[in-house]
Amino acid sequence: MGEYADLRGVRTWYETEGTGEPLVLLHGGLCTNDTWGAQRPDLAAAYRVFLPERRAHGHTPDVAGPLTYRDMAEDTVAFVETVVGGPAHLVGWSDGGVVALFVAVARPDLVRGVVVIGANFRPAAECFVDPGMLDAMTPEGPDLAFFRELYEAVSPDGADHWPVAAAKVLDMWRTQPTLTTDELARIQAPSLVMSGDDDLMTLEHTADLYRAVPGARLAVVPGASHLVPLEKAALVNGLIRDHLTQGEVETMLPVRRAHPRSG
Repeated sequence: MGEYADLRGVRTWYETEGTGEPLVLLHGGLCTNDTWGAQRPDLAAAYRVFLPERRAHGHTPDVAGPLTYRDMAEDTVAFVETVVGGPAHLVGWSDGGVVALFVAVARPDLVRGVVVIGANFRPAAECFVDPGMLDAMTPEGPDLAFFRELYEAVSPDGADHWPVAAAKVLDMWRTQPTLTTDELARIQAPSLVMSGDDDLMTLEHTADLYRAVPGARLAVVPGASHLVPLEKAALVNGLIRDHLTQGEVETMLPVRRAHPRSG
């Protein structure tokens, strides 16, 4: 069961589970908390897991105006400050990963660790393997049928609002995010960048994200797509847990992580 919190004028639905250090799961675009089904039990065994649904997603109503990652990041900051009550680990998938990046850039004091899965920091035209895929997507088309069913089942705005919400998300994907590498360089939390080896984002873009975040770690999961948390749940969950508990990485032959020699 979940409940609502009024945050920045957005009546935000969230759920909680487990005990331990706080960990916030940030779902993907057009998704609900149901898509974390393969991660929730595992992570809740070790953490106090918080699952907010963002504006125009799931049980959380839409608000006037376009959707932006910056607005959703500010909503998430308010959630961490108000509901979580202090710094938390952020684990974001797809759009949730983008939101996690924005939060980590703007409010490093609220972020203990970061895991972003299938995330991008530039708009679709600059990072998608097939940017033209968005041209074929419409709110009533077959490509979004799965997401439409998720939305219609729980949205307080009603099924009739789906075309509005879906159009906002599609517009956002075409023009956002617009993070720079200088902004990403401000992230202080230990960060893991993860993707499937056949993700929506190019491997080159994923590598650029990895290189831009100081001290980041990289995991490209073989035989997986943008749905890697569902396809390789046990591996993904293990990578998340290892990252959040490992501390500083020590390897036998460090190159990027080699400390500068003195003298």
